[in-house]
Amino acid sequence: MANFKENSTNQFNKRLVTTKCPVTFIVNKMGNRWKPLVIRELFSGTKRYGELKKAIPAVTEKMLIQTLKELEADGIINRKAMPVVPPHVEYSLTVSGKDLEPVINEMVKWSLKYNTH
Repeated sequence: MANFKENSTNQFNKRLVTTKCPVTFIVNKMGNRWKPLVIRELFSGTKRYGELKKAIPAVTEKMLIQTLKELEADGIINRKAMPVVPPHVEYSLTVSGKDLEPVINEMVKWSLKYNTH
């Protein structure tokens, strides 16, 4: 994660617009290109790290780990470390993550209608 000056004008403006504009809030939460893909994969149920990596082969290990940490910090996914040998971790959507399904589905519809490339 990048270091930034906490009290900078840019950070103040970012916090202000994120709290005052609902659209900017969700764009900020979904701003990483990998987040919607991870969330989409979890719509079908709980997945282990390896399953997510296999489902999204273009994402690097570093970016997938970072994306999962950000989604967890934002309360969109749950991370559950299983106390087994060898240890493994499972990821699932929180209630707020599940509530994104109709939002993402509408974004897909809009994209299919207007993406001419």
